[in-house]
Amino acid sequence: MARLAQTAGLTDIQQEILATVRDFVDKEILPVATELEHRDEYPTQIVEGLKELGLFGLMIPEEYGGLGESLLTYALCVEEIARGWMSVSGIINTHFIVAYMLKQHGTQEQKDTFLPRMALGEVRGAFSMSEPGLGSDVSAITSKGVKDGDEYVLNGQKMWLTNGGTSTLVAVLCRSDEGHPEGTAPHKSMTTFLIEKEPGFGEVRPGLTIPGKIDKMGYKGVDTTELIMDGLRIPANRVLGGTTGRGFYQMMDGVEVGRVNVAARGCGVAQRAFELGVSYAQQRHTFGKPIAQHQAIQFKLAEMATKVEAAHAMMVNAARKKDSGERNDLEAGMAKYLASEYCKEVVEDAFRIHGGYGFSKEYEIERLYREAPMLLIGEGTAEIQKMIIGRRLLEEYRFQG
Repeated sequence: MARLAQTAGLTDIQQEILATVRDFVDKEILPVATELEHRDEYPTQIVEGLKELGLFGLMIPEEYGGLGESLLTYALCVEEIARGWMSVSGIINTHFIVAYMLKQHGTQEQKDTFLPRMALGEVRGAFSMSEPGLGSDVSAITSKGVKDGDEYVLNGQKMWLTNGGTSTLVAVLCRSDEGHPEGTAPHKSMTTFLIEKEPGFGEVRPGLTIPGKIDKMGYKGVDTTELIMDGLRIPANRVLGGTTGRGFYQMMDGVEVGRVNVAARGCGVAQRAFELGVSYAQQRHTFGKPIAQHQAIQFKLAEMATKVEAAHAMMVNAARKKDSGERNDLEAGMAKYLASEYCKEVVEDAFRIHGGYGFSKEYEIERLYREAPMLLIGEGTAEIQKMIIGRRLLEEYRFQG
């Protein structure tokens, strides 16, 4: 049989791109991923390789120097990259959310300024909604932007910023009451600000500080940081789209892309966990035969493979729905929810197949076991996905009594 998680209906160009990415993952990422992850080292050489492949411009239109590919192509590339090392897929995910938001909502001047350099990987994107006391309640954002002449003054603290240190362009969601009287619904008084900065840590521009990396259980290598704005001044032409009060909708549009990405990451990590489990089961012997010949292990492998296939199918469906121009929050929520849950289960089953060796840092499954939990909370927890799914289902199946 063919390997798991195949996608029907791809063009020759899509197949060629995926083959190139898969080859890069096998040769350049898998051999070094665990070592770099254990050192929590940023994968500089890998990122340079992705730039040479043109992946930083994968979804950016050709008129701005990108490849102009679909969300589906991007998601399938992310699946392959996450199979090698999930942290690398996180580096390009936040970049593409910002690029997508610029493409969909930016002014012409903003597109002309940023997208060509983002396609080359010269400008690297990050975005931020969350705050230290915020959790999943985006409406409770306290960071604020206040108009002052031809500038906005930003104050507040943001949290869980992927690419916080390495990025040079950050899309930040803040409250902006200008033009929105008291009593306006919270989501209608939010604005996305585009903040240009230098890479690195500390004070990266006057009024903007990126503290050091947050030490995490997994998802290492990629820098995850806070962002502190204290009297940060940015020009008014760096309001995304040029109009205040649209930030919540812009961010949610970007997050739908992000949720497809997280689903793709879950598929990739689960695929790798299955590969490790099925390989080890054929090498490890107990009671005179490979453990793969024991019915209990075969049942486990069957369940793992089925989950990999199901998650992949839902992820592909969500990406294709978004590419069609249709609303896909239901499909993206379902795909993100299922793929992250199944990823956790497949990784744990592969961990169990490895027995005591799965607990050793010498085995790759140990890394995957620490990485998988991040997907349960990234781009919205399982509970948030269920709320989105439930509300959309009630819209579609409204009782006519």
